[in-house]
Amino acid sequence: MGDELSHLNATGHVHMVDVGDRPVTHREATAEGTIRMEPATFDLIRRGKTPKGDVMAVARIAAIQAAKRTWELIPLCHPLPLSGMEVTIDPDETLPGLRLQCHCKTTGQTGVEMEAMTAVSIGLLTLYDMLKAIDPAMVLDDIRLLEKEGGRHGFWSR
Repeated sequence: MGDELSHLNATGHVHMVDVGDRPVTHREATAEGTIRMEPATFDLIRRGKTPKGDVMAVARIAAIQAAKRTWELIPLCHPLPLSGMEVTIDPDETLPGLRLQCHCKTTGQTGVEMEAMTAVSIGLLTLYDMLKAIDPAMVLDDIRLLEKEGGRHGFWSR
């Protein structure tokens, strides 16, 4: 760790970090999270019988949209041109529930960790929204960065 808080200026006020002098590099980040639910809800999803249709397809689209708009949601994030993104949603019987993962790519002067994390968060919230009528006790959990690469800190993995 040991890095200074880069979102504070010399007088301690919050500001957007100037990344203009940083080199343009290829950057990637992967994040994931889970939504735990009742076994009956999990069964409905697996059988494709949820009242609102294909909840996973809608969650994937929501995650993609969220990643592209991260800079509008997180106050000090820079707008980034995403060059690629993959969103996967996998059933996990051990939860029971779904595991949502997002992998984002860009070539730029700052990383895509926040885009990946925002995509996961909004994808999970979308699943909750589409399933809340049948299972309001669902729990979003374990939203976290798994790995990132590029930039001055290079590769990092959980």
